[in-house]
Amino acid sequence: MNFKRVIKHLSISEATVRRHFPRAALDNIERAIANVERSCAGQVRFAVEHALQWKPLMAGRSARERAIEVFSDLHVWDTEQNNGVLIYLLLADRDVEIVADRDIHKKLGQPVWESICKQMEAAFRQGNFEQGVIVGIESVGSHLAEHYPQTGDKANELPDRPVLF
Repeated sequence: MNFKRVIKHLSISEATVRRHFPRAALDNIERAIANVERSCAGQVRFAVEHALQWKPLMAGRSARERAIEVFSDLHVWDTEQNNGVLIYLLLADRDVEIVADRDIHKKLGQPVWESICKQMEAAFRQGNFEQGVIVGIESVGSHLAEHYPQTGDKANELPDRPVLF
C-alpha cells in the first residue's frame, strides 16, 4: 500500500475539482468537444474524478484501471464506428488516461495516447487545467479527423458535457 497516495486521495475533495474546473471551464471544454466532433466522425468524452473511493484505493487500483471502468460506464465503446475516445483525469494522482475504442486504438496505438497524456499532465503541473484539457481534446480530435473525416450529417452519439465523479 502506498500511504502517500492514500493521503492524497483522502485530502482531495469534489470542491478541488470545482476549483480547477469551474462552470465556465466545463462550458469551454464542452464547446471544445463539440468543435472537434464537427470536424470528424469520432466521439470524445472527458471525465474528471477527484479521487478513488476507499475500497478501490485500498486495493491499489490504478488510474488506468479506473479509466477503463469509466469508459465502459459512459458507453464510450458503443459508437457506430468504434471510434469513441475517453480522456480521463484522476485529479488526486494528476494522472491522465486515454482509453480509445478498438478501431481507433488499432489505427493509432498506445504511444500516441501516452504522448497526449504527457502533454496534458505538463499543463496541469503548471496549473493550466482547462487549457491542458482543451489541448488534449484538440490533439485527439486531429487524430480522429485524420482517420474518421466528417462525411455529411452524423448523429452526436455521446454527450459532450464533461463528467465529474
